[in-house]
Amino acid sequence: MNTLPLPAALSMQGKRALVTGAASGIGKATALVLAQLGADLVLCDRAPMDETQAEINAGGGNCVLARGDLTDDAFMASLFAGDRIHAVAHCAGILEGRPWTEDRAWHERFHRVMDINVRVPLQLAAAATDHMAAHGGGNIALVGSVAGKTGGTSVSTPPDYAASKGAVHTLVKWLSRNAVGRGVLVNAVAPGPVETAMTRGFNLGPTLPMGRIGRAEELAWPIAFLCTSAASYLSGAILDVNGGAFVGP
Repeated sequence: MNTLPLPAALSMQGKRALVTGAASGIGKATALVLAQLGADLVLCDRAPMDETQAEINAGGGNCVLARGDLTDDAFMASLFAGDRIHAVAHCAGILEGRPWTEDRAWHERFHRVMDINVRVPLQLAAAATDHMAAHGGGNIALVGSVAGKTGGTSVSTPPDYAASKGAVHTLVKWLSRNAVGRGVLVNAVAPGPVETAMTRGFNLGPTLPMGRIGRAEELAWPIAFLCTSAASYLSGAILDVNGGAFVGP
C-alpha cells in the first residue's frame, strides 16, 4: 500500500520552530513531533537536552540547543535575535505539589510559580510576536491546563498552579487580539493530567473517564498542529485535550 504524502498544510519543511521545556515531558514529545513534520528546531530548557537532540538527529532531523533560564530577560531576548522563527511551542512550566500553607515558603513558591507560568509565557509570546510580525507572521502555541478551567482535577491540585494556568488561558485571548492583526496566531492546549515528571505521585488515572492519564505524545500532536499552516484560521483558541475529563466552555 502506497503512503500518501504529508499534506502541505501540516508540513514544517523549511520552517524553524522554538520549543521550550524540550528536555522532557510534553516539550520533548512536541519537539520530536515537529521534527517528524520536517521543522528545524531550536530546543530550549534549563536542563540538559542531549537525549532529545540525539533522538531528533537519529531520525534525520535538525536541531540546535539553547540552554538557559527563561526568567532571564537577556537569555529570552537572545532566542529571537537570530534567523527567522516561524513557530513557538512554549511547553515549559512548573507544578509543585505541596499544599497551601500560610508561611513564607509558600508565599515564595506562589511568586515563583506565577513568574514561570504566567510572566514568562506573556513575555515570550510578546517577543515572539514582534519577531514574527517583522518576518511575515507565525504561530505561537502555549500550554494551559484543565486545572485553569476547573480549579483542579482533584483537591490536591495546588491553588497557585490552577491560578497560573487560568491566567495563561486569559493571556491567550489577550495575546490573540494584539497579534492576529500582525499575522501572528496565538493559541493553546489545555491538557488534563499527563504522564510527566511533574505529575509523578498524583494517582489520578482511576478517577478519569478513560481510566488513565494522558501520554506526552497525545499532547504533542495537537500542539504541533497549532504550529502549522493547518491552523491558519485559529486565533485565541484553547483546545481541550483531556480524554473527556472536562467537557465545557
